[in-house]
Amino acid sequence: MARARTRRQFHSVTDPIVRPATIDDADTLVRHRYAMFHDMGHSDTTALDEMCVRFKPWVIDRMNAGEYLAWLAVAPSGDIAAGAGLWLMDWLPHMVAKGARRGNIVNVYTEPAYRRRGLAKRLVLTALACSREHGADAVILHASPDGRALYESLGFKPTNEMRIHL
Repeated sequence: MARARTRRQFHSVTDPIVRPATIDDADTLVRHRYAMFHDMGHSDTTALDEMCVRFKPWVIDRMNAGEYLAWLAVAPSGDIAAGAGLWLMDWLPHMVAKGARRGNIVNVYTEPAYRRRGLAKRLVLTALACSREHGADAVILHASPDGRALYESLGFKPTNEMRIHL
């Protein structure tokens, strides 16, 4: 008996398409980073603005070097519905993985009008596939409370990372 097809298996012509981001999309990537942190409760607009001023040249430099890749989900209207980035970091030899690179998925953001449509999942799966293609056999990310269930459903596990601010 044939298995029933679900919307998750096929994307309709009204679904956003996922395309690679380019340097021309830097302002969108910056806006998504701001919105992502704002949605997570960071309300100091001065600090958010300062972060964005520093992030734009950083992301452009990393994109030009091929170390930062990003994807955007574009709605049929042309609106950017969602985005995600992958920072391919050189990584020292380690017990966790054998690859010389580690993927770091960052800036996963979906515009409010497009949430709960599977766009973040599509973007993260794209970043994971790209990580494999670039020899990264371990991928990390920092999950917001809203994103944790998605990442766990994809196989991400909490780790023992600790942090100190100097």
